[in-house]
Amino acid sequence: MKKADCKISDAEWIVMKVLWEEAPLTSTKIVEAVSSNKNWSPKTIHSLTSRLVKKGFLGVNKEKPLYEYYPLVDKRDCILDETRSFIQKVYDGSIHLMLANFIKEEKISEKEIEELERLLNKKNNK
Repeated sequence: MKKADCKISDAEWIVMKVLWEEAPLTSTKIVEAVSSNKNWSPKTIHSLTSRLVKKGFLGVNKEKPLYEYYPLVDKRDCILDETRSFIQKVYDGSIHLMLANFIKEEKISEKEIEELERLLNKKNNK
């Protein structure tokens, strides 16, 4: 899979998540999977799938009677790209500001605090 510059819409993310979970899938299977969570028409889902193919995020196997779609980008790469974009846009690139905001404003469980401490300690020991 290629490294991604994951500039995709929220709706496109839903289709991508389906294909990252299980691929390859026919358009019928994609519609079924997306429709189980969203009340979108099959035409909308087909349009999103086609758009993702045009953008280079999905590939299509046209050798079978029913086309099968599969991701061309790695989920983890897209998540990291989206995270960096969010931090840059909202917090001017400051991870410190983002973390401080969440720690002050959100309810964080003891387990989550321990996990954050573990990650920070691991990062600090590198």
